[in-house]
Amino acid sequence: MASAVPASVQAFRVAFREREVSPRYSGWGHFAFTTSVALAAVLLAVSRVCAPTLAEALVVPASFLFANLVEYLGHRGPMHHRTRGLTLLFERHTRQHHQFFTRDAMSFESSRDFKMVLFPPVLVVFFLGGIAAPIAGVLFWVATANAAWLFVAVAMGYFLTYEWLHFAYHTEPERGVGRLAVVRALRRHHAMHHDKALMGHYNFNITFPIADALFGTTWRGAPEQRAPSPPAPGED
Repeated sequence: MASAVPASVQAFRVAFREREVSPRYSGWGHFAFTTSVALAAVLLAVSRVCAPTLAEALVVPASFLFANLVEYLGHRGPMHHRTRGLTLLFERHTRQHHQFFTRDAMSFESSRDFKMVLFPPVLVVFFLGGIAAPIAGVLFWVATANAAWLFVAVAMGYFLTYEWLHFAYHTEPERGVGRLAVVRALRRHHAMHHDKALMGHYNFNITFPIADALFGTTWRGAPEQRAPSPPAPGED
């Protein structure tokens, strides 16, 4: 059974729902929109790839590692440190997401809580049109059309994997996808990041902790070990 939600966390959740979640908000609609847009982009991109060469196929692992690094740097940077022009990311992630979900209260309580797990729908469109498409345009210009389309497929596939895995970490661990071995392992990695004393310093990868391993930011303490004190206000 899931552990009880601490009173302070529950109070924050109640206030957040009243202030930020519209009565018209549909969590499953949000999930469906994110999934359908990202999946449609992946399928379209894959359908445009024609007989890629080995060199073009190498775009796939390169794009995956690039996405993992971007995920890591974005999370370690503006999502946990106030950055001019990106304050909204810090507020939504550190001040809201990490207050709504703590190491001791990782699971959402209803579909209305999906708003605090999934990226806002507008960011799906921004990621596709503002990031994936321009980079793909450069690849089309300096390399080949296959390279460009493969990048779009991997980038949007990675984005969707991020959303699905992050969603899975915040489900009940004894139910559904939360029971899968790979989800349980990755959830433990992410749950340590939700320790308020660790969040500004460790376990920044949401999907696969590759960059965490490369940069030495994987928490090596025992799972039950608590960090001694919270981070300084400028680092949280």
